[in-house]
Amino acid sequence: MSSVVVVSENGLGRYQQAVQAGQHELIADEPVSVGGADAGPAPFDFIMSGLGACTSMTLRMYAERKALPLKRVSVSLRHDKVEVDGVMRDRIHRDITLEGDLSDEQRQRLFEIANKCPVHRALSQAFQLDCKLC
Repeated sequence: MSSVVVVSENGLGRYQQAVQAGQHELIADEPVSVGGADAGPAPFDFIMSGLGACTSMTLRMYAERKALPLKRVSVSLRHDKVEVDGVMRDRIHRDITLEGDLSDEQRQRLFEIANKCPVHRALSQAFQLDCKLC
């Protein structure tokens, strides 16, 4: 499982946050258009980064295990809102680019595997969020 992530205001900007993910230190912020300083990725950028990284890593692991000629994986993601049954919902578009001498069948199988990465599965279903005030 993943390490504990701690997020706290760092006092360097209106919305700027210090993100401690295990031994890694990151900055989160909002774009200037909504009052931030754009000092780091916005929260949805972190979600998309996790999905993109998990997709690419999952495909690499599968390709190595099956000895597929996958040379490079690239994942491009964007977020927007869409109305579904009268309710606005978040939507992520994920475009996966596979480089290598892959057959159509191998490309299709890799696409199926991409949709089985753990973050894709988690985002595709309702999370159970256990929250408490400390």
